[in-house]
Order: sequence, then structure tokens, then C-alpha cells
Amino acid sequence: MPQLMPDAGPQRVIAASNFVYTVGSGLYLTAGVLYFTQAVRLPAAQVGLGLGIAGVVSLAAGIAVGHLADKRGARGVYATTLLIQALATAGFVLADSFWPFVVVVGVATGAKAAGLAARSPLIRHYGGDRPQEFRAYLRAVTNVGVSLGAALAGWAVQVGSLPAYQLLVIGNAIAFAASAAILVVLPPVTPEPTGSGPRWIALRDRPYLLITALDGLMAVQFKVLTVAVPLWLVEATTAPRWLVSGTMVINTVIVIVFQVRASRDIDSPAAGGHAYRRAGVAFLAACSLISLSAGIPAWAAAALLMIAVVIHTLGELWHSAAGFEVSFALAPKHATGQYLGVFGLGAGLAESLGPGLLIALCITWGRPGWYVIGALFAVTGLTAPLAVRWAQRHQHAQRTTRAAKQQAPAA
Repeated sequence: MPQLMPDAGPQRVIAASNFVYTVGSGLYLTAGVLYFTQAVRLPAAQVGLGLGIAGVVSLAAGIAVGHLADKRGARGVYATTLLIQALATAGFVLADSFWPFVVVVGVATGAKAAGLAARSPLIRHYGGDRPQEFRAYLRAVTNVGVSLGAALAGWAVQVGSLPAYQLLVIGNAIAFAASAAILVVLPPVTPEPTGSGPRWIALRDRPYLLITALDGLMAVQFKVLTVAVPLWLVEATTAPRWLVSGTMVINTVIVIVFQVRASRDIDSPAAGGHAYRRAGVAFLAACSLISLSAGIPAWAAAALLMIAVVIHTLGELWHSAAGFEVSFALAPKHATGQYLGVFGLGAGLAESLGPGLLIALCITWGRPGWYVIGALFAVTGLTAPLAVRWAQRHQHAQRTTRAAKQQAPAA
């Protein structure tokens, strides 16, 4: 199991801010959808549509704010996104109908996407020789926080009252604000020289854009445990409701223990491509098992769901490690925020399409939908290694061209 906090220095500040942030996130990840469906009483289809609209609105936020972090300094930009997310999350308690729900979730989702991009230059600057490994470490810390938040969320799900859910929402908002406050002690990062050339270079990198799209399709898997499984468990199985938190705890404990170890073995873009492929197969197996949990006794449904969550989490380890590797390794250092903002379009795609897609296929359609979504993950994983090889050839050609231009005046 990784050490919870680095010994000292900027990495500890980033990890502490991340930990506080994710305790709040664990509250929402576990009970957020149920808050709007069970407490606010919005129909599940409206919740899926609203989350989709919010995801679409947030797609451009990561690119623009990531570029701003490259140019103006990542620390202040990142802290600002956290404060905006805190205010928007607090606004959840006022969202008692569809359009107010869309507005507050849209702002919160946009700020989240922007924050992930703005944080990337901090990770690359303070992450040592392999920022990908520090990013994996942060994900392990993230899951420590999420597991604590998920345990608290289990109480709200079991109580099921509006005040209980609202307490979790306020706690989430306070955590985001505290996360921003911790960043005050982080030394600022001087922006890298950009040099000449086009401004929005990431948007011109077609292989990187393809990998972004594939990662986005696979990133729908993050919504399986936070959207599809809670609704499936409550509506289609006889498993106890507290298992909503149980599935999240199983997932987060495995990630805490194994994410850094998994990332150490994925140390090149080619290895990342192969990890995507393994992840796709694991997600197909997990979705198939989840579909079988309906219509059987409670103990059998609970056991099957737990096994499926373990398999799904193995795929999640490979998927996350692959994303860490290819997103950093294929991005130029001076445009880290911009490139990681573009890569965040994948997460934005998952935010916009994932909830509605999963609800339509897995909840509305039912058991066959789980096989369809699993097959989508598998096909995406099989395609990823081809895209990574194209991106590597493209990156090599760019480096060769730049080297030739630098040598030309001396000739």
C-alpha cells in the first residue's frame, strides 16, 4: 500500500489538497445520482440527460483553462477552478427541478474538467523524473479519500432522507474550498517558453486526438460504478442497499493498493496501448457478470456484484495507467496544460455521454444493455494499440522535422 503523503515539499502539498478534495468527491460519486433521483425526485432519464448536457458544456473548459495554466501559471488557475466547483456544488441544494439541476451540475462539471487540466503542469513540474508515476500515486491517494467519502455516503443512502443527502452535498462543497486553501503554500510554477508556431498545437495533433476519443469511450467505465451499478442494484436486484457503498469501497481499496504498482509496469506508450487492450477485456467480463445479478437471491446477487466489481477494478487500473502514460509521454512539455486539457475531452465525453448511455442501455433496456456496453469497451481496447503506434510515428516525425530546422542555419 502506498504511503499516504510524501515526506515533505510540493508533492506533499499537492497530495494533501488532492486528498481533501477527494473525500468530498467520494460523497458525491457514491450518492450523487441517488440524491437527484431519490431525494430531489427527478426521473432517472432527466438526470442522465442533465448530466449529458453538463458534460457537453464542459468539453471546451479543459482546453482553454489548460492553455491558460501554461501561460499564466498553474497554481492560481487550479485553485480558482476548485473554488468555482465548491460554489456550484453548494448550489445542488437549491436545484429542485430539471433546469436548475442542469445549471449547477454544468458549472460544477466544467470546473472539474478545467481543474484537471490546470493541475497537469503542477504534476509534470513537481512529479520528478516520471510524472506519470506521481499521477498514479495521486490516484491512489484519491481513492483513500473517495473510500472515506463513500463510507459516509452509505449512511445517507441507508437513511434515504432529503436532509441526509443535503448534508453530504454541503460536505462536498466544503472539501472543495478547503482543497483550494491548501494550495496557498505551494510554490508557483514558472510557465515554460512556448516558442514559435501555432497556438493551439494540441488540436492539430490528429493521432493524439484519436487516442483522446478512444480513452473517452473507455472512460465511460468510470460511470459504471457511480451511475449504473447503484441504479441497477436498487432497481433490478435484491441485493442490500448498503452494497452501493460496499462496491465503491472494494473498488477504492484495490486502487489504493495496486495503482502505483500497475503504473510502474506501464512505462512506455506501447505498454500503455497493450494495457488499454487488457482493460477492455476486463470490462466486458465485469459487465457480463453484473447483468446476471438480476432475478437471483440477495446473497447470490451481492456475491456476483462484488466479483464483478473486482474484475472491473482490474480493468480500471490498466485503463488509468495507460491514460497516465500516453497522455504525458506524447505531450510536449511547454504545452502540458493544453495537451492534457485536450486529453480531458475524453473524460468530458464520458461525463456527457456516459450517464445517459448507461441509463439507457443498462437500466432502461436491462440485461442486454450490459453486454452491449461491455462489447463497446472491448472493441475500444483492441483499437487503442493501433492508435498509439500512429501517435508515436507522428511524434518521431515532428521531432525529426524540428531537429532539421534547428540545424538548417548552420549548414
